[in-house]
Amino acid sequence: MTKSFRNNFLVLLAILLFASGAKVLAQSPDNPFASIVNTQDNAFLPVDEAYRQDLLFSGNQLSAIFEIAPEYYLYRDKLALYRIENGQKTELPLHLPGGEVIWDDYFEKETEVYRGQLEFAIALEDATGAAQLELHYQGCADAGLCYPPQTRHYTVNTSDGSIEAVEGGFSNAANPSGSTPSQGTSTGSSSTTLPLALLFAFAGGLLLNLMPCVFPVLSIKLLAVSQAAQDDSQRHHHGWAYTAGVILSFVAIAAVMLALRAGGEAIGWGFQLQSPWLVAGLAYLFFIMGLGLSGVTEFGAGLMGVGSNLNNSQGLRGSIASGALATLVASPCTAPLMGSALGFAVTQPAAVALSVFAALGAGMAFPFLLLTYIPGLVKKLPQPGPWMDRLKQLLAFPMYLTAVWLLWVLGRQAGGDGIALVLTGAVAIAFALWLWPRPQWHWLRGTVAIAALAFAVTLLPRLSTVTQVQQQASDYWQPYSAEKLEAARSEGRAVLANMTAAWCITCLANEKVVLSSDAVSTAIEQLGIVALKGDWTNQDPHISALLTKYGRTSVPLYLLYPADGGEAKILPQILSREDLLMELEAATEGGLSTSSVP
Repeated sequence: MTKSFRNNFLVLLAILLFASGAKVLAQSPDNPFASIVNTQDNAFLPVDEAYRQDLLFSGNQLSAIFEIAPEYYLYRDKLALYRIENGQKTELPLHLPGGEVIWDDYFEKETEVYRGQLEFAIALEDATGAAQLELHYQGCADAGLCYPPQTRHYTVNTSDGSIEAVEGGFSNAANPSGSTPSQGTSTGSSSTTLPLALLFAFAGGLLLNLMPCVFPVLSIKLLAVSQAAQDDSQRHHHGWAYTAGVILSFVAIAAVMLALRAGGEAIGWGFQLQSPWLVAGLAYLFFIMGLGLSGVTEFGAGLMGVGSNLNNSQGLRGSIASGALATLVASPCTAPLMGSALGFAVTQPAAVALSVFAALGAGMAFPFLLLTYIPGLVKKLPQPGPWMDRLKQLLAFPMYLTAVWLLWVLGRQAGGDGIALVLTGAVAIAFALWLWPRPQWHWLRGTVAIAALAFAVTLLPRLSTVTQVQQQASDYWQPYSAEKLEAARSEGRAVLANMTAAWCITCLANEKVVLSSDAVSTAIEQLGIVALKGDWTNQDPHISALLTKYGRTSVPLYLLYPADGGEAKILPQILSREDLLMELEAATEGGLSTSSVP
């Protein structure tokens, strides 16, 4: 067995973890991404082919017509039509015919739907000249795919009977009555331009480096810079290799997400960590890297570009791999400014959207790349010596802690049985690395070691999601549902909606520091505010639809609905206790302040 094979084996193992189980997972009924993987097999139609909608005049009467493809249906209660005048939206009454009543697994209730063709009249009283209309609808396929809520815009001229479809919405509807963008309720990103989105994405990427989910990887790369400090050329090469790994990984994950969204899947940024097998695979990988840094094996250190091979091509591959790994771990984190940029991206053509995600990756990689080009900063780093071995061993512990965090996330997804499976796999991996023949290859030991690694990998498809018990009795949160939200609003109560996930570090920090504080919990109780919490740890189409409605692609999303029935306000992604208390008080008084902007 050659040294090259030994140093590259972990990369091959990582590929197995993240790619080889897809086909097996697609066959599992408990797989949260089964509908995603099976989309191509079922050949679901694009949303505009499944539901062909149009407006037409018949004499002086305006009507809306839907042509619904066979084996697809349209929700009656999701149909809504608004007239927009001077930036204000007014809902128009709809006189809809009766439909078919079915039990809907998507919303878990009986609901009325339409099939085939739907036509209904639109009343435009006192309309003279051009009128701006906004049509809302949502539907599903019998095979199990549900599309995100759709919005279409039309300009109707009652004088000459002309109708024009408006792409991208009306500019005067994006910011009604001079309100702040945080108070919008549809796209939340219609006022964002491409240059501004690129700037926000780059700045959000910079701030990702401050998130604790990225610390373990960055600490290892800083150690690599110290080792390469005597060679400017090699240092620059590693900086660009790491940057390429980050940007390409951001673009790759975004491309998969956009492709699935185009196919009708209600998913968002960070969707990959909604899959238990991928969370388990990352736990394996961080455990192996920790063992490598502890000196048990050369694999983990070689993958991160830390070791004697730093100044050769294998070390560059390690820098690329560490950039990709940093992206996988950082992607669930949401930094300030990211929300509006990514919300803009998912509404644009693929080339524009991918450029925004590339800017996000460039922002995340920029500080490390800059460090490799500033000799003054590099010279301040300690010179290579025996201390580096001790530091390398010390840095193993953040890797172990990251693996523990991933196991905790897995417990929220797959329960105690899932944790037991992965811990069994981790023991098998540790046994394989201990048995691995070195420095010379030995067929018996090598075969047993490979069998142990294969056993660990084959455990991943056995993971399945479980329904988690909701919040503890001491919490003031209620599980989120659209029905509970509507019920609270109909009672005239203010509502605080918290969309979160176990793998979202920003969410956990906000909940620990702000939302769980005595001051906030007391204020919510005294003000009579209904607190709803949506857990997006596993894929949940209801939460995905809510994120889409407010122009967000991932959590956290904090919405505050005022008691007077007005529109919800999007609160900042990084919460402040004092600002939140002010917003809660303002919401119960019938109005929202404008001091907090995301």
